Amino acid sequence: MEFVEECVMQVKAGEANKYVHIVETFQAPIYRYCSRMLGNRQEAEGAVPDILVKAYEKIDKYNPTGSFSSWLYKIAHYHCLNLLRKRSLQRKFQSWFHQEAIAESAEQTMTNRLFGEPLASAITALSADELLILRVLRRSLLPRLEKFPGKARKRIFILLCLVYLSYRIHSLFC
Repeated sequence: MEFVEECVMQVKAGEANKYVHIVETFQAPIYRYCSRMLGNRQEAEGAVPDILVKAYEKIDKYNPTGSFSSWLYKIAHYHCLNLLRKRSLQRKFQSWFHQEAIAESAEQTMTNRLFGEPLASAITALSADELLILRVLRRSLLPRLEKFPGKARKRIFILLCLVYLSYRIHSLFC
């Protein structure tokens, strides 16, 4: 590992070409670490270059009192945690709009027939920012709708979402 520490000092001194040796040394171990942590090889393959670039960009902040490998693994750990948080957030967004009903009432069946396909296609066409807008709408409107009875509150909220989605559909096709 002394070789790696020497390369790090040379990179910090301005010899960027020495970073190649660091990449060659740590690319496979960081991949294995990310693969275990993320549970997904494709995500791990994408994470490794990001981690190595982050390490290169912040190498001037590396303190030689600890080992370089532990510093690099710390970067990898936090990078993977951020990816896992993003994955969790994406699943939450998907669960909001793809909830399955246990038993449909006649009203729900009719609503699904009328709005099912257009609504589903509009929701899948939404960007992350637009999903965030719907989330903000949900959070800001639901407390204000508390004064209405349960079914009316739900209908008002759905109506507001449909208005937003119809605007979105109109903007897509016009």
